[in-house]
Amino acid sequence: MHLSLRREILLARALIGVTLTASVLLAGDVFGILLQRVRLGSSWGAFEQSAFVGIVSVLIYGNLVYQFARLGYLHRRQSHQPVSRAELETVFDTPAPALAILVPSYREEIRIVRQTLLSAALQQHPNRRVVLLIDDPIRPSDSKAAAALASARLLPAELSALFEKPARRFADALASFIERERSAQLDLREETEQLAELHAEAAAWFEEQAVQHAGTDHTDRLFVEMVLRGPAQAYLAESIAFEEEARQNAFPSAAQLRRGHQRLASLFRVEITSFERKRYVNLSHEPNKAMNLNSYIGLMGGSHRVIQRGGGLYLERCGSDQADLHVPDAEYLITLDADSLLAPDYALRLGHIMARPGNERMAVVQTPYSAVPGAPGVLERMAGATTDMQYIVHQGFTRHDATYWVGANAMLRRAALEEIRTVQRERGFEVVRFIQDRTVIEDTESSVDLIERGWTLYNYPERLAYSATPPDFGSLLIQRRRWANGGLLILPNLVRHIVRRPWRPRVLAEALMRVHYLVSIAGVNLGLLFLLAYPFEEPARRIWIPLAALPYYLVYGRDLVQAGYRSADLLRVYALNLLLLPVNLGGVFRSLHQAVTGRRMAFGRTPKVECRTAAPPFYVLSQYALLAVLAVILGLDVWSKRFVHATFIAFNGGMLVYAVVRLMGVRESAEDLRIAWSVQPSSCDEALTGEPSA
Repeated sequence: MHLSLRREILLARALIGVTLTASVLLAGDVFGILLQRVRLGSSWGAFEQSAFVGIVSVLIYGNLVYQFARLGYLHRRQSHQPVSRAELETVFDTPAPALAILVPSYREEIRIVRQTLLSAALQQHPNRRVVLLIDDPIRPSDSKAAAALASARLLPAELSALFEKPARRFADALASFIERERSAQLDLREETEQLAELHAEAAAWFEEQAVQHAGTDHTDRLFVEMVLRGPAQAYLAESIAFEEEARQNAFPSAAQLRRGHQRLASLFRVEITSFERKRYVNLSHEPNKAMNLNSYIGLMGGSHRVIQRGGGLYLERCGSDQADLHVPDAEYLITLDADSLLAPDYALRLGHIMARPGNERMAVVQTPYSAVPGAPGVLERMAGATTDMQYIVHQGFTRHDATYWVGANAMLRRAALEEIRTVQRERGFEVVRFIQDRTVIEDTESSVDLIERGWTLYNYPERLAYSATPPDFGSLLIQRRRWANGGLLILPNLVRHIVRRPWRPRVLAEALMRVHYLVSIAGVNLGLLFLLAYPFEEPARRIWIPLAALPYYLVYGRDLVQAGYRSADLLRVYALNLLLLPVNLGGVFRSLHQAVTGRRMAFGRTPKVECRTAAPPFYVLSQYALLAVLAVILGLDVWSKRFVHATFIAFNGGMLVYAVVRLMGVRESAEDLRIAWSVQPSSCDEALTGEPSA
């Protein structure tokens, strides 16, 4: 593996060298033409060349950021040495720091939430609790929503009941062992055989759950294999190992036996509860994930009583003897989206990183989520491919101290959140904000808040978390429009932070990557739009342009294949990005609108529902309008003998046709228009906007 990584690193460096060389030669070429046009007094020619230089510079900037981030990712993979299981399990020998796993949920499919809660509850951390933060309206609009809310409220009790019997069995076994150890009555052979039997029981419990949860889709398969069947096989292997030790008279020590019991006892010893902020008048009702989290975090470590006043419920802090609600504090938090799954050792490994000497100022440690593999639809699979490529970028960012918090999953240090805590007023009530919600990308905004106060963020270099990818164009549209909205608003804060820091080469690399993360969606999509709209015929003929771009597409395609995709998926990903061009620009313009008016945009939640999510008419019609415009431009290019630009338009037009037919769907887009213009859509036809009411 290390040999192949060394070769991959050498290839990456060589391709970066090709890109840099071609870029320098291109710069000399185009700047020479620009100066010539200025000397000739050709104002329009000079403006055209300047615009072309600006657009190409933005695209090459993104090209190099990806390649350098990828090189950093490869270096991190090469140097990564996972901590041994024995070292990780030392956390069972002493009182472990408290961990709260918070799962914000809004109108989620119950089956998906159940899987997420199970993956959280079965984390191999000895001192954890799981809280489902239900954000559904407390007065459902119809019977279906009411039934979903009732099911969500019952989930914690249902899972607690599922864990009750094995929790009692392993707790009793631990108590009995400790009693025998204190009275010096340990028979190492018998103790080893009993521990083998207990591990076999744990394996059987997981296997039983795997059979009961066997589903049909790719998310079900990942859940069963990673969360249930993987641990079943691991505990069975440990059982066999203990049996072998007993046969060979190579017994574990008393300390090792105690740790084995403690691991099993803590496996099912987990508190699972729920909380609904919208039941209380004096908590924030802002319709976004950040304030759902903030409302609960603000209650942690306190006792509260429920007061009825004026027909509404209020939560007030009080002494523990008067409390209706006590919310335990925690040193660490895990925030986990309700459609995400964690590997069983996620909390164990990330908590170990947090606890290392020297990491006291580490605020966030995470593993950027990967797409759930095996998606059946082409659109879902290609959207997942872009997510998996972003995983590489985020891992590379950590190499250059440019990590951003990715909100689908992360372990947070509670003390860091306290340092970025603010207090504001909402509807006349004082509300606390730990995670800012000025933009709809609250994780990115909070990243800048943290680094301004000297905290660090870190990506653990393994794939330990997976999230669902939107399965249709309507839901993907909501997700990607949200991702595109906010970067430009956060940019001034980042720039102020950068300019205040002493200049060093490493700081420059960090700054270039952080800035690109915020401006790339705006820059790349606007640049592509201009290249499509305007025939930069003469400057586009330079051979250095394809030579500078070729390494990027080579490594991107190579990364797709190594992540389990096909070589041809490179073209499909390109087609998807063309389809998302109006969507991304819509998010960018929302940012600009907020910057001008000061009005915050609504948080667009990605729907996770059984029915297909209808896309708004504007975004459906914009695809066909763009195709029509490209057809007109192609005709004009051929008529004017602008064959370079005509080839560019023909290629992009063909890709967009593919995207409309195979990714968005002609029949589906017609159905979306029918839904939007229908007077009384059915429940499954309803065009979901993903923007909830308070």
